[in-house]
Amino acid sequence: MLRGTSQALTDHHDLAMLDLDGVVYVDGEAVPRAAEAISSAREAGLRVAFITNNASRTPTTVAEHLCRLGVQADAADVVTSAQAAARVLIKELGEGARVVLLGAEGLLEAVRSVGLEPVGVEDEAEAVVTGYGPDVLWRDVMRAAVRIREGLWWVASNTDQSIPTSYGVAPGHGVLVETLQRFSGVDPVVAGKPARPLLDETVRRVGGERPLMVGDRLDTDIEGAVVSDIAALLVLTGVTDLAALLAARPQERPTYLHLDLRGLLEAHPEVVADGAGATCGGWTARVDDGLLSVHGEGDETDWWRAVAVAGWAHLDATGDAASTGDLVGPPTPVAR
Repeated sequence: MLRGTSQALTDHHDLAMLDLDGVVYVDGEAVPRAAEAISSAREAGLRVAFITNNASRTPTTVAEHLCRLGVQADAADVVTSAQAAARVLIKELGEGARVVLLGAEGLLEAVRSVGLEPVGVEDEAEAVVTGYGPDVLWRDVMRAAVRIREGLWWVASNTDQSIPTSYGVAPGHGVLVETLQRFSGVDPVVAGKPARPLLDETVRRVGGERPLMVGDRLDTDIEGAVVSDIAALLVLTGVTDLAALLAARPQERPTYLHLDLRGLLEAHPEVVADGAGATCGGWTARVDDGLLSVHGEGDETDWWRAVAVAGWAHLDATGDAASTGDLVGPPTPVAR
């Protein structure tokens, strides 16, 4: 269920597509060791792209933020769901098409950059495109909803249910998408993860024949890679905890797993599955009567690898995620 490698991932892949929040930074602050790992991966010949479902910020804004954190980045290294949505629109409608736009500056710039004409909700148009925008007016949402119900083609930048803010986790664009869906009875074409367009657009822009998706979220980053039939590295610097890992559905399971972005620079040992258990390095994980237990000692990442494979085998066999009891992680806590 996890793939072993005898060489570093930089030797197996020529493009790493890095999710941002939870991978490169958390709440706007750099993840420890992320900048150094990215620099070393580039020195080893790996192309690096920074991809995000956030459609509100422009690539230039994202790149400037990364540079402030010590991560070298140009606007050309950043690919957003807004750019992926614009590609979906231009491919279907052609240059010069008029598109109703509900969103922020990032979406506006992306639509204009491919030769589409953004217009208001009352204007003649061939499609509507939506993205997160804190200043979008409710009256515009209502008018767009009616037009979608009446048949106007709809592209959504993403379906993220939540976004991190300075005041806590808040509703994301996915909440608006669900509202429009319920009212109109229409499902949009989605550009962001886990749908394919964002990853396809990244490969088109940055290049690479052996891409690797790197993320912290199972239901967007990893599922997006599975949908796109590319390898994925899950890092544990973001939202995935032990319970979420054990409950991962087959389409949410990564190819590789590591504590952080240093996983790009290392070989990944094989995990040996045996009935109700799995062994990696010095650790053996088992699920007996629904309860997970881990024995042994060794590398912290190998603990997580053994636990993941044992947990997934149990989930597939029973349909239920293993109980963790008092377990929360390896005996030595991971530094955050």
